[in-house]
Amino acid sequence: MNKFKIFSIAFLASVSISFAQDINQAKTAIDAEQFENAKSILKSIIQSNASDGRANFLLGNVYLVQTVTDSAKIAFQRGLNGDKDGKDLNYIGLGQIDLDNGNTTAAEVNFTQALKDIRRKDVEELMYIGKAYTFSSNPNYSKAIEFLNKAKSINSNDPQILLALGDAYNGDKNQNDAYVAYRNAFQIDGTLLRAKMQLGVLLKGAKSYDEAIKSYNEVIALNPNYGPVYRELAETYYKWGRNKRSKEEEYMKIAIGYYEKYLSLTDRSLNSRMRHADFLVLVKDYKELEKEANAMTAMDKVNPRIFRYLGYSAFENGNLDLAIKSLESYIANPNNKVIAQDYVYLAKAKIKKGLSADGTTIDPVSFNSGISDIKKAIEIEPLIIEDLNELGKSLFSDKFYKEATAIFEFGTTNAEGPNYLEDNIYYGLSIYYGSGKRVEGQPLDIAGLQKADLAFERVYVASPTYLDALLYRARTNSLMANDVMTIKYYEEFVTKTMEKGPEELTNPVVLKKVIEAYNTSAAAYANTDKVKAIEYFNKTLALDPTNNYATKSLELLKK
Repeated sequence: MNKFKIFSIAFLASVSISFAQDINQAKTAIDAEQFENAKSILKSIIQSNASDGRANFLLGNVYLVQTVTDSAKIAFQRGLNGDKDGKDLNYIGLGQIDLDNGNTTAAEVNFTQALKDIRRKDVEELMYIGKAYTFSSNPNYSKAIEFLNKAKSINSNDPQILLALGDAYNGDKNQNDAYVAYRNAFQIDGTLLRAKMQLGVLLKGAKSYDEAIKSYNEVIALNPNYGPVYRELAETYYKWGRNKRSKEEEYMKIAIGYYEKYLSLTDRSLNSRMRHADFLVLVKDYKELEKEANAMTAMDKVNPRIFRYLGYSAFENGNLDLAIKSLESYIANPNNKVIAQDYVYLAKAKIKKGLSADGTTIDPVSFNSGISDIKKAIEIEPLIIEDLNELGKSLFSDKFYKEATAIFEFGTTNAEGPNYLEDNIYYGLSIYYGSGKRVEGQPLDIAGLQKADLAFERVYVASPTYLDALLYRARTNSLMANDVMTIKYYEEFVTKTMEKGPEELTNPVVLKKVIEAYNTSAAAYANTDKVKAIEYFNKTLALDPTNNYATKSLELLKK
């Protein structure tokens, strides 16, 4: 019997060690973003012991990362019925689901329950509550920092607490404290590569892309098989390319290569392929996106998110019917998290679908439906306005001025946007040129031209060196037969041009604009002040003695 007891104790100890090793292996896999491997390990533990609270909690967290909330909830609830070790952590998992759903009261109840039986020196629950507040889809970084600092006050040398604190500070835009937390975490535990990698992430956020890449390469030198660092490299080269247009094509190719490396070191599950698809959208590799979407369809014919990728790639590759069908199917599903880009792609597909066979008209029903979708996109994410600039310019270049006006009008409301000046310029120009395309017999759109005038004013206030804003204010007021303001802005244009020096008039484009200013101002004066009119026509002839309009006008004025 004694031998049996000794054997039983040894056996139980070996089982405990084995489970501990399995849990650690799962944590390592989660950190490496090998989520399918982590799920396999955790499910194996749960199969042996369905009541393992910690394994269920970690499995639920993996499902949360993969946005499979129903499965996460099942794992957390199963964990609550399990062993005491790790059991109460599952209240934290359920609390994060509450946060994601915007129910902060229910979340706080769950967090309080998780803390009910902790001992004075316990930090794990405090740390995971901090992480829940950080990584929720409705984050509260102040709360996260509060809980993590409580954990830190108990154990200031726990690298996992410092790593979590760095994430919370980073989310709260406090880069200095985030840097200190990440640095200290890595100094305490030199194997904690995520902390080292996050130092590069901070540099990426500060647009120090070359320094970020150096930091990532230091991680690779420590472990070339650490997958997440290649995702960060991919995203850094993508952002660098967006900020350095001369290198954009080169850096996008590098970014795609690193993302493929990331996938090879993590897993090629449906979830990973969806992350890959998201990245292909960013780098605008729509041919590859279409291949990936079709591959995902073969893996799972019912996963609704695949319709998004099918819709995006179908639009970019010219299959408008499939694009509209796919995106409408995705948006119609109430369980899907619709983003602004979904509505923008649907709008672009409808507008393009409404183009007539000869390319001269756009079906107003299709266009108005597209505009309605754009408004829905802006309700979800106001900054999506920045992505409408290219659509507006495409319509403008094809001389769909009325339609371009409607698109650029969105951009004129976003004073902080990178396209604000350009959107106002094109908005004004679209109205100005569109006035010449009005239906025969219809009155001039004075209200619209007044909006154009205001747009050019906004441009000039924001950029006083852009003198064409004055020129177009003069032209717009001339269309409205507002002679006083026409003369005012032409005179201001000429004055500002001449301030640059007489050599400006050696430029034939500038010379043509100055002559236009003199001739149009003279014509405006002709009905009220012939002396001024003659003066301005003579200014034209001083620059261009053969100018036919000025010559003939002077002859009429002198009769």
